[in-house]
Amino acid sequence: MEYKQIQELVKMINKSNISELSIKDGEFEITIKQENGLTGTPVYAAPMPMAMPAPVAATAPVAPATPATTEAAPASNDKLHTIKSPMIGTFYRSPSPDKPAFVNVGDEVKPGQTLCIVEAMKLFNEIECEISGKIVKVLVDESTPIEYDQPMFLVELN
Repeated sequence: MEYKQIQELVKMINKSNISELSIKDGEFEITIKQENGLTGTPVYAAPMPMAMPAPVAATAPVAPATPATTEAAPASNDKLHTIKSPMIGTFYRSPSPDKPAFVNVGDEVKPGQTLCIVEAMKLFNEIECEISGKIVKVLVDESTPIEYDQPMFLVELN
């Protein structure tokens, strides 16, 4: 199946009331899911079903990191802002393996500044900061799968 055909399927699902569609053509298999409350937003689209278990296993260690961070700085909780992933994909801190990370712990960030890249279906999406502040913690490891709305960075507001 061609990439353009996959895009058209996602568009058609977004316009319909279908919550899930699975297609199998030989060795190629795709599942597209959509939450009923978020019309027009694809929740999951992957070319191979074997890719599904990896995000579930990789997100388990990340969830405990969020409460530990909030416990470490209870006095400044109102000044901490969590930047979450706008999509599912693979998290990258730098534009390429031989380049430095976009941001590190302790860096000052401002609106419009690139924080990371999330790769989804071979598209590299730069994730930009929407606030001013200082990076307190990076919550995701390099080159790991990331879920929609998963916390990526903790930023101390200015």
